[in-house]
Amino acid sequence: MLAIIITIMVLEIRPPEGHELVDWIPVVPVVLAYLLSFTLVAIYWNNHHHLLRATEHITPSVMWANMALLFSLSLVPVTTAWLGNDGNYVRAAPLALYAAVCLLSGLSYYVLALRINQANPGDARLRAFIGSRKGAASPILYVAAIVAAFIVPPVALVLLVVSAALWFIPDRVLVEDDAES
Repeated sequence: MLAIIITIMVLEIRPPEGHELVDWIPVVPVVLAYLLSFTLVAIYWNNHHHLLRATEHITPSVMWANMALLFSLSLVPVTTAWLGNDGNYVRAAPLALYAAVCLLSGLSYYVLALRINQANPGDARLRAFIGSRKGAASPILYVAAIVAAFIVPPVALVLLVVSAALWFIPDRVLVEDDAES
């Protein structure tokens, strides 16, 4: 599913009609929006992988929480297209909507982690992951980005990049077992 989301996003990038490198200049906003969204989806993909590898028991509520995450991430391509369209990455509405989809994705991931934790009550690693600082920081950054989009759009963009940077390296708590396998 996440590979399909990435594929849909890249199909929004249309090559320029000219034959010179300068012909790419109008495409740069679309490519930058794609790069941000590719990074976002890749981070979710990696962290989702580590979270599920740390999971022993899956329940129906875990499955539905996973579907909620996939739904929210499926909204990324359309908001990415709007964000990259004609420099919208500095316009309030596209930026705020993009940040809202990021917030929805982050909250969905958190609910998935909570459901997994409930399905695996004796797992100390999952309990430690639920209480992580970056898990608490991301929603705050996303809400701040939504607000900033209407006040100072470039600040909203920086907040989105900072949130992505926090998650670029998965929590050590979840990847310790991967290093041993």
